[in-house]
Amino acid sequence: MQGDGGEVLFLGGVGEVTVTLGHDGLSFQPLHPEPSSSCWTSIILQPKLESQIKFADVYAVELLGEGPVCGPWNPRIAIQGKTNNEMHRFAVHVVARSRKQPSPWVPCEYLFGHKDPEICKIWVEILSACTNSENDRPKNLLVFVHPLCGKGRGRKNWEVVAPLFVRAKINTKVITTERAGHAYETLASLSDKELKKFDGVVAVGGDGLFNEILNGLLSSRHKTSYPPTPEGFGYVGSNETHQGYRNDGLSNSMPTSDAVNVGGSDKSDDHEPLLSTAQSPGLDISSLNSNTEPSSGDQVPSVSFPNDWFRLGIIPSGSTDAIVLSTTGERDPVTSALLIILGRRMSLDIAQVVRWKSSPSAEILPTVRYAASFAGYGFYGEVIRESENFRWMGPARYDFSGTMVFLKHRSYEAKVAFLENRNTDSLTTSAENVASGVKLLQPRQKRPRKTICQTNCSICKETSTSGQNSKDEIPESSQTICENPKWVWSKGRFLSVGAAVISCRNERAPDGLVAEAHLSDGFLHLLLIRDCPLPLYLWHLTQFTKKGSDPLTFKFVEHHKTKAFTFISSHDESVWNLDGELFQASEVSVQACRGLVNLFASGPEV
Repeated sequence: MQGDGGEVLFLGGVGEVTVTLGHDGLSFQPLHPEPSSSCWTSIILQPKLESQIKFADVYAVELLGEGPVCGPWNPRIAIQGKTNNEMHRFAVHVVARSRKQPSPWVPCEYLFGHKDPEICKIWVEILSACTNSENDRPKNLLVFVHPLCGKGRGRKNWEVVAPLFVRAKINTKVITTERAGHAYETLASLSDKELKKFDGVVAVGGDGLFNEILNGLLSSRHKTSYPPTPEGFGYVGSNETHQGYRNDGLSNSMPTSDAVNVGGSDKSDDHEPLLSTAQSPGLDISSLNSNTEPSSGDQVPSVSFPNDWFRLGIIPSGSTDAIVLSTTGERDPVTSALLIILGRRMSLDIAQVVRWKSSPSAEILPTVRYAASFAGYGFYGEVIRESENFRWMGPARYDFSGTMVFLKHRSYEAKVAFLENRNTDSLTTSAENVASGVKLLQPRQKRPRKTICQTNCSICKETSTSGQNSKDEIPESSQTICENPKWVWSKGRFLSVGAAVISCRNERAPDGLVAEAHLSDGFLHLLLIRDCPLPLYLWHLTQFTKKGSDPLTFKFVEHHKTKAFTFISSHDESVWNLDGELFQASEVSVQACRGLVNLFASGPEV
């Protein structure tokens, strides 16, 4: 039946409504408003239903056939011989806000009914066509599930969200990881033709699994210059574009833990002893249908990064989930799954770490690794290394190791050179103090108001649009830092040296390591913690646990916003923590690759 300007349908919980189709969604109004029975006030177990559905919020449309549609009794329907419980139906599945919390997304269902099955079928076809026209939504995904991360949450969380992908008609090729390095090996060995069958890769696990996936994708597909080194470091040709490199030891050593947390005290048990040591199984993707698959006679274009088409996703299942908290603001598997299904997109900076030497006396080929959240030396690296001696303790080994390393209060002699960022104020060192190896720190001025990265961040949008480049070009961040760089030197004894790519939020550090770090502005936040008395260092660490505090204003803390830095240590067993992964290196160069990967996310809302 046609109403004034729309179709008359029966909506569960409301009754008869007039449905009108618009360019960006559909709206409906009750024909017989009854406030006492309206779904706007009576539905308790799901979020408040609205009178308008936007196509951007619809993640699935289903034709259900004949069945019950709950709602107020309607005498006209009863006269026609139909009851509210016997109608032809279709469901529109949308995302909505949870009533308990303002931010997490939850799936919500609008159940429509009509006495004519053809009417329902036509509406399903129309709504499906409108939602399918949004090209950002993935059709085929490669999913890696870590079965043991977060005390088994990986497998459980996938069982919870998998039906959402089925309902949205998204093909998923699911691989359950069997050992450390499984995901890395699979992706590194995947041909470009096979990879192009997928619209993205999803990690169901912690930050360690995401790091493994990231390195597996970029190991042979990201071609750019090495991070630049200051004059006098003696690496001739280090700025030449590399044609290939080794990721030494990745398959044997990664991953061992989840992302770094403040003080290293809340590590994930993502990488307990895995199921087997079998080789990576072949990846059978013949069953997937993809519009991007080339014909047998066509030359397959190579897959390289940056890549506007390919995206990465995370279903948080670790013990810290710093990347998810920093990019969505919520550590909720359903919210992350819905962001993936709806095809949300945002760029994410990645730190490229080049190891020049594993120890002062070693001579090896440069080794490249990537980190999405954090690279840390000293305290951060030692916690990871020490924890390997106490694997029998389970996740508690990180609390124990963090305490032991903290009480040792060990500092490390090192030299750090970073590229000056003329747009921000940084503490610098005079030539006299550098020569003597002593730096006299003065009290810092009150820091300017922080601009926190969030959804539709103006800073990230400005930097991403001002430096757009083609897929075959070197990222703008790499080009910029090689042109007349001005290096600032700092040397002495450091308790830790860290570089935050993103804020690194987690439950014990609600604002993260650096609250004002942005997701895609092309900068690293270099934190140099100089040797200081143990109580002061403890005071500094405890500030991370307090929301709204500023732990970077201590006199022994240097905070520099930079595009690249280089580090040299004379320590024979220097180790770095890259997103929670152990990386032995005494000389490294690190640069921010702006917007190197795209994530199924839209930025934190708070």
